[in-house]
Parts: sequence; C-alpha cells; structure tokens
Amino acid sequence: MPDGYLPDSGPNRGGPNGGGRITAVLGPTNTGKTHYAIERMLAHRTGVIGLPLRLLAREIYDRIVALRGPSVVALVTGEERIVPDRAAYWVSTVEAMPEMDPDFLAVDEIQLCADPERGHVFTDRLLNARGRHETLFLGAETMRPAIAALVPRVQFLKRERFSTLTYTGQKKISRTRPRSAIVGFSVENVYAIAELLRRQKGGAAVVMGALSPRTRNAQVELYQNGDVDYLVATDAIGMGLNLDIAHVGFSSTVKFDGRRMRHLAPTELAQIAGRAGRYMASGTFGVTGEASPLDEETVESIEQSRFLPLRRLVWRNGRLEFGSAQRLLASLEQHTSNEWLSRARDADDVLALKALSERPEVTDRLTHPQRVRLLWDVCRVPDFRSLSGTEHAHLLAQIFDFLSDRGRIPDDWLAVQVRRLDRPQGDIDTLSKRLAYIRTWTYVAQRAWVDDEKHWRGETRAVEDRLSDALHGALTQRFVDRRTSVLMRRLKDRESLVAEVNDKGEVTVEGEFVGRLEGFRFRIDKTGSPDEAKTVRQASEAALRPHFALKADRCYNAPDTEFDYTEQGGLMWGDTALGKLVAGPDPLSPGVEPFVDEEAGPEVAEKVRRRLQHFIDRKIASLFEPLLGLRKDETLTGLAKGFAFRLVEALGVLPRQQVAADVKALDQEARGALRKHGIRFGQYTIFMPALLKPAPTRLRLVLWSLARGLETFPESPPPGLVTIPNVEGTPEGSYTVSGYHRAGSRAIRIDMLERLADQIRGEDSRAGFEAKADMLSITGMTLDQFADLMTGLGYTAEKGERPKVKAVEKPREATAEEIQAAAEKRAAEEAAKLLAGDDAEVPPQAVVAAVTAAISEGDVPPAEAAPAEAATPAAESAAEEAPVPAEAAPEAETADPAATPPEAEAADPAAAPEAESAPVEMEVFYTFTWRPKPRGDRRPRRDNARQGQGDAGAGNRGPRKAGGGKPEGRFKGPKKGKGGKRDDRPKSFEARPPRHDKPIDPDNPFAVLAALKDKQ
Repeated sequence: MPDGYLPDSGPNRGGPNGGGRITAVLGPTNTGKTHYAIERMLAHRTGVIGLPLRLLAREIYDRIVALRGPSVVALVTGEERIVPDRAAYWVSTVEAMPEMDPDFLAVDEIQLCADPERGHVFTDRLLNARGRHETLFLGAETMRPAIAALVPRVQFLKRERFSTLTYTGQKKISRTRPRSAIVGFSVENVYAIAELLRRQKGGAAVVMGALSPRTRNAQVELYQNGDVDYLVATDAIGMGLNLDIAHVGFSSTVKFDGRRMRHLAPTELAQIAGRAGRYMASGTFGVTGEASPLDEETVESIEQSRFLPLRRLVWRNGRLEFGSAQRLLASLEQHTSNEWLSRARDADDVLALKALSERPEVTDRLTHPQRVRLLWDVCRVPDFRSLSGTEHAHLLAQIFDFLSDRGRIPDDWLAVQVRRLDRPQGDIDTLSKRLAYIRTWTYVAQRAWVDDEKHWRGETRAVEDRLSDALHGALTQRFVDRRTSVLMRRLKDRESLVAEVNDKGEVTVEGEFVGRLEGFRFRIDKTGSPDEAKTVRQASEAALRPHFALKADRCYNAPDTEFDYTEQGGLMWGDTALGKLVAGPDPLSPGVEPFVDEEAGPEVAEKVRRRLQHFIDRKIASLFEPLLGLRKDETLTGLAKGFAFRLVEALGVLPRQQVAADVKALDQEARGALRKHGIRFGQYTIFMPALLKPAPTRLRLVLWSLARGLETFPESPPPGLVTIPNVEGTPEGSYTVSGYHRAGSRAIRIDMLERLADQIRGEDSRAGFEAKADMLSITGMTLDQFADLMTGLGYTAEKGERPKVKAVEKPREATAEEIQAAAEKRAAEEAAKLLAGDDAEVPPQAVVAAVTAAISEGDVPPAEAAPAEAATPAAESAAEEAPVPAEAAPEAETADPAATPPEAEAADPAAAPEAESAPVEMEVFYTFTWRPKPRGDRRPRRDNARQGQGDAGAGNRGPRKAGGGKPEGRFKGPKKGKGGKRDDRPKSFEARPPRHDKPIDPDNPFAVLAALKDKQ
C-alpha cells in the first residue's frame, strides 16, 4: 500500500484537453526541479503539488510555510491533515491530492508511473490531473516518449545537473569517507551497518521510509549539524530528500519489492546516487559491504544520465462502478487497448476487496451502491502494520461493520486501540511496530468515520509524536556512541586473538565479551554487525576447539544423575541442552541427535551422541522394566504372545475396546501367564499398574509423541490428580498414554476408573442406582461432576429431588447380655415344665416349640430380639424348623404406648400445624442407568427391575408375594441337583453341637436342647 493513501480525495480531473499550459520538466537529480515547481506555484493564487513520499511532503510544507506563513498552506497526507481556513497552497502525497480546481498543479517524480505497486496512481494523475492555468510534471528524462504520446499539447523543459557525479568503485565500510550515506534495503541491514559505524566511526543517523516525519527530522538533524558524519538509509532518500551528502555507498544492489527479490534497475540506482553532491558541489557513488561492483555500462549511464525510455506505464481503470461488489471488481480489472498502458497487478486495496466480498457478513450489507462505495473506501485503508492479508481483512471487516451499522466507529472501541499503543517504552523494533500501528488509526482519524474528528486527530497525532520521540531516543542510544569499539580495533590490528571461557560459558576475545558457549554450540553476541560476527567467529573457533574436546570428555564421564530429558524430547546436561530424541525403529528404541557445532569436530559429536544414547537406553530399561520383561518372555506363545506384542507396542496402556476380541479369545492359562508380568485386565483398560507412576508416564508420553511424529508433545499431567480436564484438540490417544480415560468434561485415571467399575459392578445398573459416598470419594468429585463422568462412561443420569431425611434418635436397645439373660430364664422355665411332667420321653420338637414361644411372647419384646449374628448355629437351625405360634400374632399387634415410634407421634393432629410450618429441606440425587450400545446379536436378558415394589424405603428387598410372607429376590430357592434340575425331594437338617467332657448343665436350656437332639 502506498505511503499516504487517502481514498476519498482525488485530483482535479480537468481531462487531457483541459485549459492551461502543460509542461514536463525532465532531468536527472540535483537539477532544481522541485525548487522550480515551488516558485511556479507561489506565482499563482492557488496551487496543489503532489509528492511521492510523506516525508518529502512534510519537508516541502515546511519550506512553503517559511515563505508564506502557516495560515495559507495546507498539508494533506494519509496520516496528517493540516488545513487552515484560508488555505491557498496544498502540499500532499500523490495519492492524497485534493479534488479541487486550482490555478496551478504539479506532480513530482512522474517516472513512478512505471512502478508496479503505485504506478497506476501516478498514471491517473498524468492523464487526468490538471491546473486551471498551469500544470507541471516533474521527473526523469525516460518519461519523454510516454508523456508526448499520452498528453496532448505538452511542452518539455529539460534541466541539466548542477554538479558532476563520479563512480569510485568498491570500498569497505570502515574506509568510507565522512559525510557519506550508506544505503541498505532491509531494516536488519540498516541496523547492522549503523551499529558497525557506531563502533568504528562514533555513530550514524538512520533514515527510513517507515519513520514518522518527526523521527526522520530528528535523525537528519543529527547528521546535518555534524553530531555524526554518517547516514544509513533505505532508498527513501532517493525521493527528493535534500541533504548535505558527499558520497553514496550501496551496501546491496538487490531489494525485495514486496513480492520477490530483484536487482535494482539503472534508473533506480541513479535516483539514489543522485543524492550525492547537492547544488554546485560534486558527488561520488560506489558500492560497499557485500555488494558487487557495478558494470561499466551501468556506471556510464548513471554518470551521463542516459537511460532507455519507458515504454509501458502501469494503469488501472478510474471509472469505477458501484452497483455491486462484483461490478466494482470487474471495473477494477478492466483492461486497456492503449499500447502505452498495461493493467496494474492487484494492489492491496483490490486484494482486500476480494477477501471481504467473500464474507457473507459483508456481502449481506451491500444493499445499495453507497454501501459498495463505503466498502471500497474501507478497503483502501493502508496495511501500515504489514500483517498477513487475512489479519488485515479482519480489521477492515470490523471497521466496515461499525460504519454500515452505526455510521461511525465507536469512540470507546477506538480509544482501546489507541490506548494499547500509547506506551513509549521498549526497544527499537517494538517502538517501530507501535509507530506503524498508530499510523492506521491516524489514517482512520482523518476520515469522516468518527464523531469528533478534531479530537481523534489530535489524540493519534500526540501518540505518534510520543512514540516518534521515544524511537529517536532509542536509535540515538543504540547507534550514536563516540566511544570506539575496543574489540574491533584489536581484531583489525592483531593477527591472532586469545579466547577464554568462564564457568558461566561466557566467551571473551582479548578480554572483550564476544558470545556464549551453550553446551557444544557457540552463540555469538548479536549486538554486532554481520561483518563483525564473521570475524569474531573465525577468531573464536580456533581458541574454542581445545575446550570442546575437554568438555566432551567431562560429558562422557558424567553420571546419569546429571542428565535428564524434557517433555518435548530435549536432552539436558544440567541446565544445558545437548541434543534431542528422534524416532527410532520402535517406540522403546529412540535415537539421539546431538547439538554440536561443526567446528567442534566429528569426534566430539560422536562422543556426545554415544553418551546421550547410553543415558536414554538406561532410563528406558529402568522405568519400563516390566514391559521389557514382557517383550523378552519366550514362554509366551500363540494368542498370549501376540497380545503381549500389542501391549508393548502401546507402551503398557491399551484400551480394552481395541482388543476386545483378543481378550475374549484368551484362555485362563494365557491370562495367568500375562498376569505374572503385572498386567491387569480392567473393564476399560488393559494396563500395567507399575507403569502408571509419574516417571514412566512422563517418559511414555515422550516416546509416544516421537513415534507419532508430533511437532509439539503433550505434557504429562501433574502427579496425584484423579481427574483432569478433557481438553478438546489434544492428539488422539494422548490421554490414554497419560494414564487417563476420557469421560465427559474430564478424564479419570484408569486405575481409579477400574476401582469405580468394581463398585458399580455390585449395583443394579439396569434398574438404576444412586451414587454411593465411596464412589464420590474415589473420584474426588461433586455429585454433578460425577453425573457428567458417568454420562461419559455410557450411563444415563436422571436428576431428581426429594425431601432430605434427617437422622432420628432411636430409643436405647437392650444389650445382648440382657436379651440372653431374659431368653435363658424363660426357656429354662418352659423346659423344666415339660421334663418334670412324667418319665415319658419328650419329643425335642416340643421343647423347641415351647422355648421359641417363651422367647417370642415372654419377657423380651420383639423389637429387642438378638441380632442374627449373635445366635449359635444350633439355635439358627432350630429356629428354621420351628413353626410360628398362632397365638403370638395378636400380641404382636398390641402396641406399647411407651414404645410409640417418633413417626406415630408426628401424626398427632395437635402437632400437625407445627410440622407444616417447618421448611422442608430438599436434596438432589441422580439415578444412573446403563445405556447399552445397540447390537444386532444381543441376546435377551431377564429383567431384573423391581416391579410392584412398595414404598421407597423398601431398600433392596424383592417384591412381596401376593399372599404375604417373605420378600422374594434376596432369598435363595431350593438347590438344584446334578444336571441343573430342581431337587424337590424332602430333606432333613440337623445341627450337631460340639461334644463336651463336662456334664450337661440342667440350668442351661440350650445345653438341654442340644443334648436332646444329640440323643435322637
């Protein structure tokens, strides 16, 4: 995008046949063409002059203000607009020439009509821009044939150079004479040359087209007042900057034109070389640095100002159609049949228009021609930031969105953009970028796109001035230093230099710091120029070679504890990177690539490589010992051997679903052989628990990433976490290798998942179950997080609410001793009655029935019956055989008022109002049900769902029979005989008490019962 582009302004289009005199003032540099144009403009009542650069426009503006005063002189560029009320003379860039009808109009450097990027703008001015009384086109003699063919009634005025220009050949920068300008074509080259001149000559001023006028003027002032004798510049000085320069040296004759690297044309070299020898003083030009000498033909052309005339000018249709974006693009891409004109390649504004016209959110707003014209104006906002086309198009889309919706750019949004750049701190590159960024908003502020144009012009200009001053200070601090460089002087005066390396790796040559030794690589100090770096490296290499050999010996003999690897595959010796891991023949056999400079020699490189390979091999053998043992086990055969191979290939962690068929095919003997190696066959993962520790996991991720060929390796999760976030976009399989299983929004550690699966296995997953406290404890999750986890595992989670049950204080229960004493007392009484009746033999069943009745209806209440586990096996057997007496039922229905449960008391009508007024606390619960995946071969299973159950308090009890009795489901039916058939034959059961040598205690009813049963 050209410098100073202002799209809504345009020149006076008087047409090629407009009135007034048209003159082409042609000639080489230093002929006074610009001075002549200023004189002619001031001779008229009004005038406009278009200049190729914003910097040059500012210089001419200052000159005219000095002659006529600021009240009648206006300055209009893309980022600057100074327009007094009585403005009569307008100074602007060619792109920003105002649309008016002046008495005088001039266009400088008209030969830029052939420029591939900006040529169409200059060609448009040549064909259409006219003054009412006088028009001047200033430029090189090469434009004569084209102007004569395209501009009728034009007159030519040739001007000769005031002084001579002589070629001096090639010289080193260190031998360049004072009052010289050295030209480079990249920022890096300009900075390097300026740094070299600072060390050798005391400093240099820097002038580049990207600098603001304020910074450029401050730098030029350093040169003009003699603070420095050298100027380092880009080709920006070739466009009319009038400086006191005696010699111009080209550090390169190749430049990047925005699309490709190319050699400068002789006319371009002459334009820059012509800055030497101002007015009557002769000048010289030559090459320096790495630039090749100019050939004789080029030198002769420059010295005598004889060049081939231009045959083609760059042109773009100026009659644009705004009916639609497609019609606008078609008009911009229109060709011409004129033999002197060729269609311009797509400039930045056309590329931006094409990009935006492909966005639906933009095309939907193009409802009428005014919107299309607005879009075109937005597309012509220059890309001062030099961003990618996509980023620039995104910014333009934002601006168009604001303008099409609101008609203005919001002040708060623009304030944020400007405020982020108002930071005059940082190095040269940082300040240069901020200065380029603020130019975009300075340009926007010049448009009628903001509510308060005056405020935003002042605001952006103030930020630009602050950044300009800071950049000038940074340039001066870095490139202007009157102290000569001790290092460069010694490199120049001495044939051999002595290099030393301290314990921090700092390398000094003759006591001066030149770089740093990082492992076996020498990092030269980046503050020097390329020429200095080359000399310093040559001097350092010879001195560092013995140091490399000694350091390699120390590295080879160092213990493994001094080495480590990074999560990105780097290999470290202490804090120094010595190499990196590379993929090997299999994941457990990676290779090593050492970081060793060629100057160290192949022996040093091989010794470092072997040491690093030994380290990583031993590390793998230590951390993956179970896996390596599995791979070496020759007793495994058949399916077990193949399964072991797959597990080794997966580095010890294998999702079960990937090998479900193989696992199913393994018999118990094969599984047992694999389990001997520590393999666990989990429900979700087949893994080795020993390899889930942090150290093996960290190394496994590195080896897996190497085998996958990933550029960026996933990091190992922090140790000790049961669950970690499930981040989208991570490489497939990385969570499994890390020892985690993805489930919902998080991933759970696979060993903890298997523990959870063990607990779930005991639940009725088809009828539904609730999360237990142990399940939440295992995962360390809240109930909602646990529900998300279960959903990720294939369960459905049904959320519900219910009143929260509070714990009720129960009355004290009788102790086991009290129950036992009461039971023995009553049983003894009943047994004594039966045994004392007569001498006839009493059936033991009668004794059992009597004792049972005594226990159930006697001194011990039913609620205080002894726990089941407190009963002896003999008593349990007897209780199963004894029938329940019918007379016990009525007593069971009689309720003791003192034993009324709390629930019954709450039913009291008097207490009802109080119960209703108390707030009911609710709790959230989830019911989890297995959601099986659809399978065509799934066999029907018996429904285990509890149907016909009573209240929710029934717990795990089965459904009741229709006629009452014991609940079904938890009690086993009759045992089956051989062949799986039901055995309905009557059976008898007996419990034999242990024999005792002591006589039977007649006071112990249970002893009496046992003796009677043993007698039968």
